[in-house]
Amino acid sequence: MKPVLNLGEWRHLNGTEGGRNLGLPAHHLVTHGVVVGMTGSGKTGFVTVLIEEAARAGVPTLVIDVKGDLPNLLLAFPDFEPARLEPWLEIDRDTMSPEAIEALCRDRTEERRSALAEAGIGERELSAYAAGIDVRVLTPGGSAGEALHMLSSLERRSERWSADPESARDALSAAVSLVLRLLGREPDPAKSREHVLLSVLAERRLAAGDTAELAALMQDVLEPPISRIGALPVDSFMKKTERRALAAALNTLLASPTFAAWRRGTTLDVGDWLKKAEKTPIVVVSVAHLDDEERALVLGVLLEEVLSWVRTLPGTQRLRALVVFDEVYGFLPPHPANPPTKRPLVALMKQARAFGVGVVVATQNPMDLDYRTLSNAGVWCLGRLQTDADRARVLDGLALRDSSDPASADIGTTLQRLAPRWFVIRNAHASAQPVLMRPRHAMSYLRGPMTRTEIARARIVRRIEDDAHGPSGGATVGRLVGSGSGALPEPEPQSEFGL
Repeated sequence: MKPVLNLGEWRHLNGTEGGRNLGLPAHHLVTHGVVVGMTGSGKTGFVTVLIEEAARAGVPTLVIDVKGDLPNLLLAFPDFEPARLEPWLEIDRDTMSPEAIEALCRDRTEERRSALAEAGIGERELSAYAAGIDVRVLTPGGSAGEALHMLSSLERRSERWSADPESARDALSAAVSLVLRLLGREPDPAKSREHVLLSVLAERRLAAGDTAELAALMQDVLEPPISRIGALPVDSFMKKTERRALAAALNTLLASPTFAAWRRGTTLDVGDWLKKAEKTPIVVVSVAHLDDEERALVLGVLLEEVLSWVRTLPGTQRLRALVVFDEVYGFLPPHPANPPTKRPLVALMKQARAFGVGVVVATQNPMDLDYRTLSNAGVWCLGRLQTDADRARVLDGLALRDSSDPASADIGTTLQRLAPRWFVIRNAHASAQPVLMRPRHAMSYLRGPMTRTEIARARIVRRIEDDAHGPSGGATVGRLVGSGSGALPEPEPQSEFGL
């Protein structure tokens, strides 16, 4: 049986009752999804539920976190013990007595218990979910989560150069751009001579099965092991004095203690991250601590790696993995803007479906997205949009921008009036009309944006929970869906949207 994601209660577009659980067949997400809605519409909560449901169906997820909200996935408690919430509640310990704090924890716990019960989730389901997932938070350039070696495609060996040199070259280009950005130099491969020089020298080493560590590249820059770049002699392409200046800048970067954080930790290997064993992986790459330019370059490197991995997969029609990008604003802009993230995102939206990898992007700024790419998405989840321009852009993306079309008028009016946490769901795979849906309560405790200290603390708590539950978790309890290990029990859907 194909896995189904139970999203929450639903109603018909005219407001009449629908059912308790709206079931979205997981394989419909191989044609990707878009979540839009203004601030406060409940996008992040909905995205969290989507990730949880994918994990319950045994589907690994790579999560890109820009705001700092999605490390909340670490707070997947196995029961309704009130004491678990205490470290994560906003408590004024100077004015509240221990009894008042205890009462607050009990009240919040009962609110969660009641809200989850509406979706058929009790302590058994909560325990099975917590025991069946492996949540990791990676923080490139930071120490709150796992360190991530952002220059893996340069400094660690990869078989990709013999298996798929084109994708290896794309990943190398992204890594070189990151290095040049950290040097304060032009990172655009189409404009930068430094980029061309470093890429040519690095590719020579990597294609021969060696590594291209920056110290070795620095020596190659000073004494090039090649005579020409393109049609020009090396000295004509870049003078010796310019190469010395570049080598000196690389040496300063290598000596910087701050830069060391970019060159240690987990290898950038998406395929390895998303391998299923006893538990279903949820990997959160959080860049909330970086500035805008660093985020774009880091995520450009990451997405090139995702694209390289996708191209190594055999074709399938089932949902093999999910890539979720919350707050994609600025990373997939309309022409002519071209940040490092745009090329791999566009390629993933066009190509990943054939390999069973779905992409879900969320934003509150639909005017600032490249809708030529997103218009092909199969599942649209639309929260409240206040401005006429935002609603018009969304209807354009849905191919419903026609004042004479009743569907266009109905959806446009509904989007203006939607209450928080309600969404219009349109599934291109469904014969049914769009419906209204309110996502179920998240099983993870939604603390809000997490500080670095909170992420570090939550990782410790998560490790303790994992050790307590053991490797097998609770995946044998209840009805299993999905294929392979890591599938978790889910309640029976009352309505399956588009089967």
